[in-house]
Amino acid sequence: MLHGKKILIGITGGIAAYKIPLLIRLLKKAGADVQVILTPAALDFVTPLTLATLSGHPVHIGFFDKETGAWNSHVDLGLWADVFIIAPVTANTLAKIAQGIADNYLLTVYLSARCYVMLAPAMDLDMYKHPATQYNIELLKQRGHQLIAATSGELASGLCGEGRMEEPEVIFNLIKEHFKTHQRFSGKKVLISAGPTFEAIDPVRFIGNHSSGKMGIAMARVFAEQGADVHLVLGPTDLTATHSNIMVYPVTSAEEMLDQCLFHFQDCHIAIMSAAVADYKPKKASDFKIKKNENEWSLVLERTTDILKKLGELKTEDQLLVGFALETDNGTSNALHKLRSKNLDLIVLNVLSDAGAGFKHDTNKVTLIDKNEQQTEIPLKPKKAIAMDISDAVAHLLGISNNKTT
Repeated sequence: MLHGKKILIGITGGIAAYKIPLLIRLLKKAGADVQVILTPAALDFVTPLTLATLSGHPVHIGFFDKETGAWNSHVDLGLWADVFIIAPVTANTLAKIAQGIADNYLLTVYLSARCYVMLAPAMDLDMYKHPATQYNIELLKQRGHQLIAATSGELASGLCGEGRMEEPEVIFNLIKEHFKTHQRFSGKKVLISAGPTFEAIDPVRFIGNHSSGKMGIAMARVFAEQGADVHLVLGPTDLTATHSNIMVYPVTSAEEMLDQCLFHFQDCHIAIMSAAVADYKPKKASDFKIKKNENEWSLVLERTTDILKKLGELKTEDQLLVGFALETDNGTSNALHKLRSKNLDLIVLNVLSDAGAGFKHDTNKVTLIDKNEQQTEIPLKPKKAIAMDISDAVAHLLGISNNKTT
């Protein structure tokens, strides 16, 4: 499971740093490639020689080597890793990570990393329970980082309570579980649509909606992190999804989105249609800007092709199709009708009146309804966490093991 995986370990200035050599040894025995970063404060607790000997790589401490003058690229190191684990992470470093402060080499690497991040806090019990620390922990969870909860026991201060860094063996197993879960869609082609569509009225005006594409982009990232080959058909938005497993196909109109979805649906295993596609478009768009001439102006609209229904008609037994239903009233009955009439395997119901759900929010609250009409209510969570729940539901329908890590 870990053979050839690139694990980057950041060590900050806490007594629990003495446990990290054992973690490195476990990872190396499992076949992982390990590199280590030390903060200046960590040098008081563990030596670079020990870590370099165990990892087989020079230890990274600063931006340049004082003896040779060689520059250490924080960008290259951040992009190198498959997983970046910071253990122990002190209250100070936790706060800096939460606020995006980059005043040492480890923190600049963190801001450059595009991989999965795991954080193992270690500090005294009052520091750990302080509202500021707990706020930072929750904030980082919302960003999709895995917080490895501190355990209770005797602390360096002599007090006894919560604040001990989790043991190396447990952290090692969590890293293994991460890769186990995050490869479960390996070999699967996943088609995802996201964002709005804009239907032209004239060269400067269009019919659109408030969709930001955040939910679909979160799903693209989650499936890509789990090994899928993701093809994201993305309507007009300022957001994008960056991952080596994601190909993005920008589109503007419903017709362009239909063409891309039909093309990629032919050989995909899973299709998730989360885009807010316009139901109607102007029957004829003007080639020139329409001028103000009358007090009233009528615009004739015609139906666009129902992409989800079209894919449902084309779907084979080997394909799984997921739709979304954004409703303002009669949510469950409307979602069930859509599930049945469009030949879906799963539908994700949003109710616009739910606080924190729907367009533009970083959070969402949904109900999952599968083809057997079994309903699962998902409480308000960050959209990436909702995307993980959707991926679990898809895995269940495909008979793939669900091993959660977040």
